[in-house]
Amino acid sequence: MFGKISSRLLVVSLLAVVAGCNKTDTGGAIDAGGSAAAPTPAVVQGACPQVYLLEGTAVHRSYAKGAKDDPTQIIYQASLADTTRQCVQNETQLIMTIVVQGRVVAGPAGGAGTVNLPIRIAATDSQNTLYSELTQYPVDVPASGAAQFIFTKTDVVIPGGAGTFAKVYVGFDEGPVKGKKTK
Repeated sequence: MFGKISSRLLVVSLLAVVAGCNKTDTGGAIDAGGSAAAPTPAVVQGACPQVYLLEGTAVHRSYAKGAKDDPTQIIYQASLADTTRQCVQNETQLIMTIVVQGRVVAGPAGGAGTVNLPIRIAATDSQNTLYSELTQYPVDVPASGAAQFIFTKTDVVIPGGAGTFAKVYVGFDEGPVKGKKTK
């Protein structure tokens, strides 16, 4: 009796395997809203540059006017913690989607409301800047005083072939430092 059951189970298993082999692969084009005739570009992780948080730019504090470095006058503190990326390669460029996870906490001089976080993404091949953009990213801080956020940048474009040599940096950037007036 055990032999009959196991042979039937084997036959059913083989039929399931053969049925699975007959599925048409469209390259994900239909799933992505395209057509089978125009497949979506391939996602390439092997040549996708690593994303780094620079020390000193992963934390940002905003102070009440004129109160720089006074811990009792912090409006909010934001920090970046984790990153990930995805790359799509075409004939001439590598298009990256970069995702950064962070947190905002209201300080003693702050409260609930929207804060704009100055997040810069920059790509370099150690000699040249391939991409650099500063984004003012709004985050709502609730009455509880803390919020997590996910920052996503979908159109980071670097030249094709630069992926294996490039590094991508993410951090807070308050913009260029104003020059001192000379007498």
